[in-house]
Amino acid sequence: MRQRTRKAIGTVATVLFLIVYSLIAMAIGGNYVVGSGLIPELLYFMVAGALWLPVVMALIRWMAKPDPVS
Repeated sequence: MRQRTRKAIGTVATVLFLIVYSLIAMAIGGNYVVGSGLIPELLYFMVAGALWLPVVMALIRWMAKPDPVS
């Protein structure tokens, strides 16, 4: 697969993943964490705000692979 194709697929996948992930994180936080105090809310949203990074970093690494030599 050419890098240009990987970048197009990766961009769409990243946007869709972030939309779904943020909605799930907000739903979980809103139902289970909000109202339980400042510290649990702060901790939850800090962790939830950072958990998407490994997935997106892996996608970016995949998108940046060079084209195969033919």
